[in-house]
Parts: sequence; C-alpha cells; structure tokens
Amino acid sequence: MEKIPMTRAGFVALEAELKHLKSVERPEIIKAIAEARELGDLSENAEYHSAREKQSFIEGRIKELEGVISLADVIDPKTLSGAVKFGAKVTVVDEDTDEEKNWQIVGEYEANIEKGLLNVKSPIARALIGKDEGDSVEVRTPGGQRSYEILKIEYS
Repeated sequence: MEKIPMTRAGFVALEAELKHLKSVERPEIIKAIAEARELGDLSENAEYHSAREKQSFIEGRIKELEGVISLADVIDPKTLSGAVKFGAKVTVVDEDTDEEKNWQIVGEYEANIEKGLLNVKSPIARALIGKDEGDSVEVRTPGGQRSYEILKIEYS
C-alpha cells in the first residue's frame, strides 16, 4: 500500500476524530438502536432505521480513518526549505486581480480550501510544487485559467 502524506496537525485531527467516533458516537448510536428496538415492530420503526443508517456511516468512517492513519506518512515541514514542497505555506498574488492568497500544501485527507489547506493533488498545488519565490505559474482551474506569482514560501 502507498503511504499517505500528511502534516502533524492533519494526523492529530484524524486521530481525534477517530477517538470521538469510537468513544462518543458509537456508544450513543448503540444506545439509540437499543431504545428503538424497545418500541416494537422494527419494519415500521423510523427511529430504528435511521439509527441503523447512522451506525453504518459511523462504522464506515471508523474503518476509513483507521486505514488512513495506518498508512500515514507524517511530514514535518519545519525540516524542509527551498522551493515549494509538501507542507509549504505559500503566499501568492493573482496576476489578474492582484488578490493575495495564502495556502498550505497538505495531504488529501486534511485539505480544506476554506481554511487555506490545499490538497497536494489539486491543480494549483501541482503547479506550485518545485517553483521558487518570484516564479509565475499558470493553472487551469474549474473557474478558468489563472496566473499566480509566488511571493513567499515558508516552512513552519
């Protein structure tokens, strides 16, 4: 199996979610299923069917998280420097709108564009990797062609 790159923060967040699912969500749903069973006829019991669906989702997510965590390759960006690599915090300016953006390149399981965490497999991240401060990159995004200039690269 191929290792899954992620930052320490992403790894800790996945472990916390797994712990919460196992210690809080799973016991709550087991209790809800037991209570729904006590209501009688299961074939017409909406609470029971809803609880079973939620249990299925929780168990699936637990399996997924356990698999990801077992394959995690935690990379510490503090040990890196130079051109853009995994874990880099990159400040860019859109050459068309002069809008500055700050992104950190992270693994796919910790990516969240609203928080500035860019999936390493995304078109923008792939365009940035290997480039240095002052370089311009052309990226084809769902919103159209974009040009960015790299202003700053940080590893922290």
